[in-house]
Amino acid sequence: MYKIAAVVLYLLLCLPQVQAQTQSATLRPKVILRVHALPKDALLLRSYTFRSAHADSVEASKEAKALVYQLQQDAYLLASADSLYLRRDTLHVKLHLGQRFEWAQLRNGNLSEGILIESGFREKFYRDTPFKPAEYVKLQQRILDYAERNGYPFASVWLDSMKIDNGKINAALMVEKAFVVTYDTLGIIGETKTQPKFLMRYLQLLPGQIYNQDQVNASQRMLTQLPYIRQTRPPQVQFVRDKAKVLYFLEDRQANQIDGIVGFLPDPTRQDKLLITGEANLNIRNIRGTGKQLGLQWRRVNKGSVILNGEYLHPNLLGTPFEVGTKFNLLKQDSSFITIQPRLQLAYYTLKYGKFSVFSEWRNSRILSSASTQSLQAFDLADARTNTYGLNYLWNNLDDFYFPKRGRLVELQLAAGTKRLLRNTDLEQSFYDTLKLKTTQLSLGLRVENFMRLGTNSALLTRLRGEALLNDQIFLNDMYRIGGLNTLRGFDEYFFYASSYAVGTLEYRLFTAADSYVLLFYDQAYYRSDLENSKISDYPFGVGGGISFSTGAGIFQLVYSLGKSDQQPVSLRYSKIHFGITSKF
Repeated sequence: MYKIAAVVLYLLLCLPQVQAQTQSATLRPKVILRVHALPKDALLLRSYTFRSAHADSVEASKEAKALVYQLQQDAYLLASADSLYLRRDTLHVKLHLGQRFEWAQLRNGNLSEGILIESGFREKFYRDTPFKPAEYVKLQQRILDYAERNGYPFASVWLDSMKIDNGKINAALMVEKAFVVTYDTLGIIGETKTQPKFLMRYLQLLPGQIYNQDQVNASQRMLTQLPYIRQTRPPQVQFVRDKAKVLYFLEDRQANQIDGIVGFLPDPTRQDKLLITGEANLNIRNIRGTGKQLGLQWRRVNKGSVILNGEYLHPNLLGTPFEVGTKFNLLKQDSSFITIQPRLQLAYYTLKYGKFSVFSEWRNSRILSSASTQSLQAFDLADARTNTYGLNYLWNNLDDFYFPKRGRLVELQLAAGTKRLLRNTDLEQSFYDTLKLKTTQLSLGLRVENFMRLGTNSALLTRLRGEALLNDQIFLNDMYRIGGLNTLRGFDEYFFYASSYAVGTLEYRLFTAADSYVLLFYDQAYYRSDLENSKISDYPFGVGGGISFSTGAGIFQLVYSLGKSDQQPVSLRYSKIHFGITSKF
């Protein structure tokens, strides 16, 4: 009885090999596979499908092996091809099915409650049911995966007290966890200034913490989100007794940026002149190898309009995995209004589910003294102070921070707060009698990007992004601004005012090098404006192409685009050209 159990256990854990003897013969253009079996087995074989015609005897032999393997996976563990012989253009196979094996009972030997829940093992699922090796192997793997996630990378699973009686298998499922393993230290190999202490906290691989193989695997995705380092090879884990040391192979990449972009637009005040717009960026990343980041951005989008943005990120706040960040946004819209918007946020990275943030934002918008009184009376503009609190979620598995070819990015944002209108002395105070000076305001945001690799050197980007502002009283200086290189190409920067909008993008990129590509794109948008005296909606679109390539001084960018909307026809006169140089150090 012990010998029979040993044979079955061997068949259980190993993929059976089909032993066949074929007569030497000249390969024919076509070979017919013919299966012979006992009458009682031939009826069963009718439920299995296999190809009869093959190019040669080798392919026919492979088909016979596949049929045997399928039978073994369907509980006929002793199925085999007893003989194979080629006669003329036919390969004859004598097939033996044998007895079908079933579980009489698979008992829980020593599995804990946690293993039972995570593996999905229930004794009732293994009582008087067919014994299928693939299902048992999956059960083994689920148990081992649970053990690896909970500090037991050297665990083993086996069947104990195994008995076989007339094709009925009775056994107890056992697991040996061996010893618990904890993290020791984190090592970095390569030319990088990144400090192991920062990386250890960012990846949450803390000394003394229980070893988790899923955590090590997920850490590779988290590293791709850092723009200033590159993985040169997958991480390695060194086990010394009950300690695990994770080694990362990294090198620094040029990520600090000085960007300069110049654009030419028709001057609305002079038909024979061009209006020069511009943008300048400064980003310092991974300051002293600690992951800290500082960013500044200045933009001149049209005559008299200026944008100034600033950001500072401080990871590992007080040695925790939390990241604190501050943002500052200033928008001066020609001579109409100025909006200042500071923000404070606290973020937490998770290995599997991305980055969660909570934030508080204070928005103060003021009408400039030079603004048209007629606009004020039409209630297009208003002084307002808005305090909001919100949640942000970001999930990113793009394969590269700057030049992705595969992966997906998802970002969601929800914010709610109170907007207070401030009385303006340039208006008749009676104008405020019909307005609510205090209202609740909600805002929603969505961004989804998907990169699909089409070949060795090309990728397709599909993107959807949009925002919505929900309030009973929306003014011009409350609204979102879309248009331009970063939102809707083919139009001036901040060309549209929108209380809600959505922009879908289809972009093809052909890479000529790892950091150079040409592109063709189509942007389709929808927006609406819910101003009290001007409710409009439109479906503008933009189309065009561009190029981005590396030079000795940096990355040169050139984009040409055309756009169409109710306010702008498709015309070369309204085409947009943007070019610039991005320097990295």
